Amino acid sequence: MSGAGAPSALWRLPERHAMRRPRLLARTRLLAAIRRHFDAQGFIEVDPAALQASPGNETHLHGYRVDDGAGGPQPPLYLHTSPEFAMKKLLAAGETRIYALSHVFRARERSPLHHPEFVMLEWYRAGAAPHEAMADCAALLRLAARVAADAGVAPADGLWRYRDRVCDPYLEPERLPVTEAFARHAGLDLARYLPQGETADAACVAAFRDAAAAIGVRVSADDGWSDVFSRVLSERVEPHLGAGRATLLCDYPASEAALARRRADDPRFAERFETYACGVELANGFGELTDAAEQRRRFAADMDEKARIYGERYPVDEDFLDALTHMPEACGVALGVDRLAMLATGARRVDEVIWTPVAQDG
Repeated sequence: MSGAGAPSALWRLPERHAMRRPRLLARTRLLAAIRRHFDAQGFIEVDPAALQASPGNETHLHGYRVDDGAGGPQPPLYLHTSPEFAMKKLLAAGETRIYALSHVFRARERSPLHHPEFVMLEWYRAGAAPHEAMADCAALLRLAARVAADAGVAPADGLWRYRDRVCDPYLEPERLPVTEAFARHAGLDLARYLPQGETADAACVAAFRDAAAAIGVRVSADDGWSDVFSRVLSERVEPHLGAGRATLLCDYPASEAALARRRADDPRFAERFETYACGVELANGFGELTDAAEQRRRFAADMDEKARIYGERYPVDEDFLDALTHMPEACGVALGVDRLAMLATGARRVDEVIWTPVAQDG
């Protein structure tokens, strides 16, 4: 191994490949089982193009720009970080139940849980409520556990482990609101610090920073509300999620809605949830936003923040925003197949369940 644990090209050596092969075969069987799972429910598998007008407009996502060598005034293309924009255009075109197993690409991401190219399972149900998407996630955890067991690579006791955390994938997941998770695991009353409008004012941000610092979380004077939220979540909350059984972390603050709609009964929160097992985030689900004007405002705010932090911004896919005005209400989920296969097969890192991982020498 080289590059702080990242794989070198040694994975291709016959003896190394022989050691990796049982988990790789289990991954292949998992992909086939996922297809059968959705096909049996009347879903259509779609194949979104990887080249898109925008790689996505979330602050901390980084895409790969593609130079076609043609020059001239043509706008740039990017490898997608998710098939989301393309799949929502298909919903606007009239599809109602679709899924995709897409290779997606994210720059600046390399760790035991990250790889610059990985497979994302994304699916959409038109007219569905978030609880249906949550049930889909629970079913997929059980499916992955059964596939790994049948392939002979699952842990003997059927439990998933990552570092010092253990999870039973067959148990019904816990549905845990974000505010309760912050109170339980960080000792912080998040509701006191929620923005009252679309964005947090200076006093709200300062109070949140002070509260985070008081529980020992490192903050900086220029941190925004979302920075503080993300730091508390990653340092104090996420390590405890999916312990014993999976966690469906739900009801995110509206400021963290991304492409989710706000809750009709309490607009301080969004119809967004994430699925965790062994402290590992596996899936991100939305009750989908179909208000193009609000989505445009969110994209603009996120790109302003990206420019402030990273000195770059990505174009907005205008065709996607137009499609939102024709899109039916829907729920959608994006799930990392490599992480799911890693946990189900007892691997230590996602590279171990990728057939040809990208080498990183040095």
